[in-house]
Amino acid sequence: MALNREEKAAVIEEVSAQVATAGSIILAEYRGLTVEKITQLRKQARESGVYLRVLKNTLVRRAVQGTPYEKLADQMAGPLMYGISTDPVAPAKLMAAFAKANDQLVLKGGAMPNVVMDIAGVQALATMPSRDELLAKLLGTMQAPVATFVRTLNEVPTKFVRGLAAVRDKQEAA
Repeated sequence: MALNREEKAAVIEEVSAQVATAGSIILAEYRGLTVEKITQLRKQARESGVYLRVLKNTLVRRAVQGTPYEKLADQMAGPLMYGISTDPVAPAKLMAAFAKANDQLVLKGGAMPNVVMDIAGVQALATMPSRDELLAKLLGTMQAPVATFVRTLNEVPTKFVRGLAAVRDKQEAA
Protein backbone atom coordinates (compact mmCIF):
# COMPACT_ATOMS: atom_id res chain seq x y z
CA MET A 1 0.00 0.00 0.00
CA ALA A 2 1.65 3.19 -1.19
CA LEU A 3 1.35 6.29 0.94
CA ASN A 4 0.69 9.69 -0.56
CA ARG A 5 2.64 12.78 0.46
CA GLU A 6 0.19 13.81 3.22
CA GLU A 7 0.11 10.32 4.74
CA LYS A 8 3.92 10.17 4.73
CA ALA A 9 4.06 13.57 6.45
CA ALA A 10 1.59 12.33 9.07
CA VAL A 11 3.68 9.20 9.73
CA ILE A 12 6.87 11.27 10.02
CA GLU A 13 5.13 13.64 12.43
CA GLU A 14 3.81 10.75 14.55
CA VAL A 15 7.21 9.04 14.72
CA SER A 16 8.94 12.37 15.45
CA ALA A 17 6.61 12.89 18.42
CA GLN A 18 7.51 9.42 19.74
CA VAL A 19 11.25 9.98 19.18
CA ALA A 20 11.12 13.35 20.98
CA THR A 21 10.18 11.63 24.26
CA ALA A 22 12.01 8.34 23.67
CA GLY A 23 14.38 6.81 26.20
CA SER A 24 15.46 4.24 23.64
CA ILE A 25 14.70 2.90 20.18
CA ILE A 26 15.18 -0.79 19.37
CA LEU A 27 15.27 -2.23 15.84
CA ALA A 28 14.33 -5.81 14.98
CA GLU A 29 13.87 -7.66 11.71
CA TYR A 30 10.50 -9.40 11.64
CA ARG A 31 10.87 -11.41 8.42
CA GLY A 32 9.11 -14.79 8.73
CA LEU A 33 6.85 -13.92 11.68
CA THR A 34 3.22 -14.87 11.27
CA VAL A 35 0.43 -12.34 11.68
CA GLU A 36 -0.62 -14.06 14.92
CA LYS A 37 2.86 -13.70 16.40
CA ILE A 38 3.11 -10.03 15.41
CA THR A 39 -0.34 -9.40 16.90
CA GLN A 40 0.77 -11.11 20.11
CA LEU A 41 3.92 -8.94 20.21
CA ARG A 42 1.88 -5.77 19.63
CA LYS A 43 -0.46 -6.72 22.48
CA GLN A 44 2.50 -7.20 24.82
CA ALA A 45 3.92 -3.87 23.64
CA ARG A 46 0.67 -2.04 24.43
CA GLU A 47 0.59 -3.59 27.89
CA SER A 48 4.17 -2.50 28.63
CA GLY A 49 3.80 1.00 27.16
CA VAL A 50 6.03 0.47 24.13
CA TYR A 51 5.25 2.11 20.78
CA LEU A 52 5.78 -0.78 18.35
CA ARG A 53 5.37 -0.31 14.64
CA VAL A 54 6.59 -1.55 11.28
CA LEU A 55 7.71 1.52 9.36
CA LYS A 56 9.48 2.44 6.15
CA ASN A 57 13.12 3.12 6.91
CA THR A 58 13.18 6.31 4.80
CA LEU A 59 10.34 7.80 6.86
CA VAL A 60 12.07 6.95 10.14
CA ARG A 61 15.36 8.41 8.85
CA ARG A 62 13.53 11.68 8.23
CA ALA A 63 11.87 11.52 11.65
CA VAL A 64 15.19 11.08 13.51
CA GLN A 65 17.03 13.83 11.62
CA GLY A 66 18.25 16.47 14.03
CA THR A 67 17.55 14.33 17.12
CA PRO A 68 19.93 12.47 19.47
CA TYR A 69 18.98 9.29 17.52
CA GLU A 70 20.29 10.55 14.18
CA LYS A 71 23.24 8.11 14.18
CA LEU A 72 20.79 5.20 14.27
CA ALA A 73 20.01 5.79 10.58
CA ASP A 74 23.07 3.70 9.61
CA GLN A 75 21.40 0.56 11.03
CA MET A 76 18.11 1.06 9.19
CA ALA A 77 18.16 -1.53 6.42
CA GLY A 78 15.71 -4.28 5.56
CA PRO A 79 12.22 -4.90 6.90
CA LEU A 80 12.36 -3.48 10.42
CA MET A 81 10.07 -3.20 13.38
CA TYR A 82 10.70 -0.24 15.69
CA GLY A 83 10.17 -0.33 19.45
CA ILE A 84 10.15 3.11 21.10
CA SER A 85 9.47 3.97 24.73
CA THR A 86 10.19 6.61 27.34
CA ASP A 87 11.46 3.82 29.61
CA PRO A 88 14.86 2.93 28.10
CA VAL A 89 14.68 -0.70 29.21
CA ALA A 90 11.09 -1.58 28.22
CA PRO A 91 11.46 -2.02 24.43
CA ALA A 92 14.72 -3.95 24.81
CA LYS A 93 13.18 -6.31 27.39
CA LEU A 94 10.04 -6.81 25.33
CA MET A 95 11.76 -7.51 22.03
CA ALA A 96 14.59 -9.60 23.50
CA ALA A 97 12.13 -11.81 25.41
CA PHE A 98 9.99 -12.23 22.30
CA ALA A 99 13.07 -13.00 20.17
CA LYS A 100 14.04 -15.80 22.59
CA ALA A 101 10.70 -17.49 22.05
CA ASN A 102 10.51 -16.74 18.30
CA ASP A 103 13.60 -17.24 16.17
CA GLN A 104 12.14 -15.23 13.29
CA LEU A 105 12.40 -11.94 15.23
CA VAL A 106 16.04 -10.88 14.99
CA LEU A 107 17.34 -7.94 17.00
CA LYS A 108 19.38 -5.62 14.78
CA GLY A 109 20.44 -2.87 17.18
CA GLY A 110 19.17 0.20 18.90
CA ALA A 111 20.00 3.53 20.40
CA MET A 112 19.67 5.62 23.50
CA PRO A 113 20.11 9.40 23.23
CA ASN A 114 23.48 9.99 21.51
CA VAL A 115 24.50 6.32 21.95
CA VAL A 116 24.13 3.71 19.21
CA MET A 117 24.02 0.10 20.42
CA ASP A 118 24.77 -3.13 18.63
CA ILE A 119 22.97 -6.41 19.34
CA ALA A 120 25.10 -7.09 22.42
CA GLY A 121 24.25 -3.64 23.79
CA VAL A 122 20.55 -4.27 23.30
CA GLN A 123 20.84 -7.65 25.06
CA ALA A 124 22.71 -6.00 27.95
CA LEU A 125 20.02 -3.32 28.18
CA ALA A 126 17.34 -6.03 28.23
CA THR A 127 18.91 -7.66 31.30
CA MET A 128 18.85 -4.44 33.32
CA PRO A 129 16.03 -3.95 35.81
CA SER A 130 13.31 -1.54 34.72
CA ARG A 131 12.77 1.87 36.30
CA ASP A 132 9.92 0.52 38.43
CA GLU A 133 12.04 -2.37 39.69
CA LEU A 134 14.88 0.00 40.59
CA LEU A 135 12.50 2.33 42.43
CA ALA A 136 11.07 -0.62 44.36
CA LYS A 137 14.57 -1.74 45.38
CA LEU A 138 15.45 1.81 46.43
CA LEU A 139 12.28 2.11 48.49
CA GLY A 140 12.97 -1.25 50.14
CA THR A 141 16.52 -0.17 50.97
CA MET A 142 15.32 3.12 52.42
CA GLN A 143 12.53 1.42 54.38
CA ALA A 144 14.70 -1.33 55.96
CA PRO A 145 16.39 0.78 58.69
CA VAL A 146 13.07 2.35 59.70
CA ALA A 147 11.37 -1.05 59.92
CA THR A 148 14.24 -2.44 62.01
CA PHE A 149 14.07 0.58 64.34
CA VAL A 150 10.31 0.14 64.81
CA ARG A 151 10.73 -3.58 65.57
CA THR A 152 13.44 -2.75 68.13
CA LEU A 153 11.22 -0.14 69.82
CA ASN A 154 8.36 -2.65 69.87
CA GLU A 155 10.50 -5.22 71.69
CA VAL A 156 10.75 -3.12 74.88
CA PRO A 157 7.02 -3.09 75.75
CA THR A 158 6.65 -6.66 74.46
CA LYS A 159 9.34 -7.92 76.87
CA PHE A 160 7.74 -5.95 79.70
CA VAL A 161 4.33 -7.51 79.02
CA ARG A 162 5.87 -11.00 78.81
CA GLY A 163 7.62 -10.40 82.17
CA LEU A 164 4.37 -9.30 83.81
CA ALA A 165 2.59 -12.35 82.37
CA ALA A 166 5.32 -14.62 83.77
CA VAL A 167 5.03 -13.02 87.23
CA ARG A 168 1.22 -13.39 87.12
CA ASP A 169 1.50 -17.07 86.07
CA LYS A 170 4.02 -17.72 88.85
CA GLN A 171 1.78 -16.12 91.50
CA GLU A 172 -1.28 -18.02 90.26
CA ALA A 173 0.66 -21.29 90.42
CA ALA A 174 1.79 -20.57 93.99
